[in-house]
Amino acid sequence: MAASATSLVLAALVAAMMMLAADAVWLDLPPTGTKCVSEEIQPNVVVLADYALMYESHPTSHPTVAVKVTSPYGNTIHHNENATTGQFAFTTTEAGNYLACFWQDSAEKGAGVSLNLDWKIGIATKDWDSVAKKEKIEGVELELRKLEAAVESIHHNLLYLKAREAEMREVSEKTNSRVAWFSILSLGVCVVVSVLQLWHLQGFFHKKKLI
Repeated sequence: MAASATSLVLAALVAAMMMLAADAVWLDLPPTGTKCVSEEIQPNVVVLADYALMYESHPTSHPTVAVKVTSPYGNTIHHNENATTGQFAFTTTEAGNYLACFWQDSAEKGAGVSLNLDWKIGIATKDWDSVAKKEKIEGVELELRKLEAAVESIHHNLLYLKAREAEMREVSEKTNSRVAWFSILSLGVCVVVSVLQLWHLQGFFHKKKLI
């Protein structure tokens, strides 16, 4: 139990740090094909992302891209075509992998293009500058407010991971129970088949007057 609790705490800390650190992702989009980015997110989490094409390698042409963001169950959250820049924002309603896919959709494809994706999750989406101006806080007080938000996020992650662990344990117990019953059934079938074989052989030998 102690090892399980430690694993939960570590997983929650890692998840919270990932929410705090919102680094930009660079994607090299080929002339044909799709590049996707996925993130496993729990329910009721705010997601904010900005994307933009980089034109350093295309000084004369201006290709465009299509964007599609889907939920773990395949529902389309955001779809945009012929875009050079854009943004999508949503609050998750399902737990699982959210997928953002990008591909070139313009006639001027040529070589591949680069796309900058700034993907923020949870407390990383919060505009702390606006909070500081609105509530007139700064310095240590602002940092304490950030830490408070991080601790709250870690707490929610722990509750989510505990629920997932309980769900997985229940599934595992049901699977083990079904495997045990299947083993008992298989053993019963083997015993019945063996008895029938012995009965058949005994009748055959009596018929041939071998015994």
